[in-house]
Amino acid sequence: MKLRQRWSNADLLQIGLIIATTLALLLAILFPLWSLFSKAFENRDGSFAGIGNFAKYFTSPALVQSLTNTLFISSVSTVIAVTLAFFYAFGISRTGMRGKGYFKYVAMLPLFAPTMMHGISLTYLFGNQGLVTNGFFGALPGIKLPLYGPFGIIVSEVIYTFPQAYLIFITTLAITDYRLYEAADSLGAHSLRKFITVTLPSVKYGLISAIFVCFTASFTDFGAPQAVGGQFNVLATDIYKQVIGQQNMSMGATVGILLTLPAIIAFVVDRIVDRKQRSMLSAKSTPYRTREGKWRDRVFTLFCLAISVAILLPLATTVFASMVNVWPYDLTLGFKHFDFSDVAAGGLQPYLNSLKVSFLTAIIGTIITFVIAYLIEKSRFLGGFRQVGYFLSLLPLALPGMVIGLAYIFFFNHPNNPLNGLYGTMWIIVLANVVHFYSVPFITATSSLKKLDKEFELVSESMRVPFYRTFLKVTVPLSLPAIIEIAGYFFVNSMVTVSAVVFLRAADFNLAAVSIVSMDDAGDTAAAAAMAVLIVASNIAVKSLYEAFVRKLKQRTNRWQNMK
Repeated sequence: MKLRQRWSNADLLQIGLIIATTLALLLAILFPLWSLFSKAFENRDGSFAGIGNFAKYFTSPALVQSLTNTLFISSVSTVIAVTLAFFYAFGISRTGMRGKGYFKYVAMLPLFAPTMMHGISLTYLFGNQGLVTNGFFGALPGIKLPLYGPFGIIVSEVIYTFPQAYLIFITTLAITDYRLYEAADSLGAHSLRKFITVTLPSVKYGLISAIFVCFTASFTDFGAPQAVGGQFNVLATDIYKQVIGQQNMSMGATVGILLTLPAIIAFVVDRIVDRKQRSMLSAKSTPYRTREGKWRDRVFTLFCLAISVAILLPLATTVFASMVNVWPYDLTLGFKHFDFSDVAAGGLQPYLNSLKVSFLTAIIGTIITFVIAYLIEKSRFLGGFRQVGYFLSLLPLALPGMVIGLAYIFFFNHPNNPLNGLYGTMWIIVLANVVHFYSVPFITATSSLKKLDKEFELVSESMRVPFYRTFLKVTVPLSLPAIIEIAGYFFVNSMVTVSAVVFLRAADFNLAAVSIVSMDDAGDTAAAAAMAVLIVASNIAVKSLYEAFVRKLKQRTNRWQNMK
């Protein structure tokens, strides 16, 4: 009698997929990063330069000033954004004020727009011919502010990073154990003392995470400094000037490594904070119960209302400016700026290209992300390979978009690379987008898979059902809400990104967000605003469809999961 094979064909297929996906992650993430790292130690002619590029950078006053400027902008933006986001989230989660649904949706709106749009909207508000500068077309006294420079960049970065900090705080405040407040009440603590001794300590890990996320996002952002930076240079614009303006790839790689350092630190801190924050919530924890407080609710309603107006006003101004015939002289409304045929965009094609790239990124990225997450989370084979895959899956969190774009230039444009044919095509843009935004969907997928009962795989294995049938028939249907959320995340971010693709697009394949940069540089500000409006409208439409679809899916899934 023949001995039964140790592994079935399905097991061998699963092992092969684990090895293949690990190698694919190495090829898409680690190898390009090594190319970037190597380039930073070369001269412009490709010869080895040691630390010469770094020495040149730190001995160039203008370049060092860019680093100082970046640190200043990031620090101030982080303090403002984190403070506003904390009290905004506190008002939504800890008070009885009305209109919470409205405030939640408004807080998310900046995520649907490219960061260039925030700078453009500030130009229409505080520029030389801005609404605020001219007192709303002479109806009120004008207020002139120094828009172009640190002020404009900081305001833009606060708008950009606010929703990211808000999401962290709204989650952190939701898991606070109410028993701590009951204990404080029994000891006679007043409201301020409870805030200092209970609330702040309970959100300390979320606070640390928000600080690092906001600092890193503003440190690596390219759109806002490009739009309203003026002569105030930062590291992200330095990379653009070194690569596009001076064709100095080696110095661009050097600046790219400097740009990555705070992101790596933030990545490490965020991982530590995430583990500590999870340990704070126990099975015995009780959710927070809001107490009645009319004056508290009124104060936070006014505060959240002011923040929501500050978010909506730039967006509304951009929409208005995109439809005005000639700002501010002819306020006749129309759609002539949505033509794009006579401006740097060269027509509507960049927008259509972005839709195509975003849909492909959403489909391909979602499939790749969920399959890899399943193999890492649910498989029992090759633990070492799965650990490497898990590390590589989180690594893009620490990589700024411009660094990924540069790394892909050095890696895929190398003549000896067999994948050189991808360079200059749409597919390298799709790949760069998938890698750039891969980590957050991966975490979403693994979190969803952790919630599924492990007995599904155990029962299937005992019944000799191949893993792929269990995956398709059980895992995917139960995880559809998370899968749709991942697809929406890929689409929205692919529509708004500039930094990851600004170096990779071919001359004949422009993208909507990148064309905004070109139009703004050429002085076609109204057309740039119109393109930004199209991007925001597309993202809101996709988000609305996603929420409607997921709401129905969750209802069906919950009914299925409760049938036991």
